[in-house]
Amino acid sequence: MAIEIILYNLAPHVTDEEFKHYVDTEKGPYIDSLPSVEKYELVRIDESRSGVIPFRYVGIVHLKSLEDFKNRDTQTEEYKAFTAKMASLTSEIHVTFGEQIH
Repeated sequence: MAIEIILYNLAPHVTDEEFKHYVDTEKGPYIDSLPSVEKYELVRIDESRSGVIPFRYVGIVHLKSLEDFKNRDTQTEEYKAFTAKMASLTSEIHVTFGEQIH
C-alpha cells in the first residue's frame, strides 16, 4: 500500500489546541473524503529518546492509489485551497511518499 508521510511544525501563531480543532473539523474529514485515501492519521510528537524533536506533527495517509491521489485528487481547486491553508498554519513541511512493507 502506498503511503504519504507529512512531517511538519506549526507556525508560531498557531496553538496545538487550535490545530487539533482544525484537524477534527476540517482537515481530517476532508482528507478522509478523498476517493484515493484509505485512512488518514495524525500524530503529535511529545518526546524523543534523543531529546530532539525536529517535527512535532507526523501525518500518515494510507492511499488506495498513489496515481489517483497525485493525478486526480490533488489537482482540484479544493485541494489547492486546502494546501494554501496548511501553508498558513505551518512553519516547515516535508511531504514524502513510500510503500508500506509490513
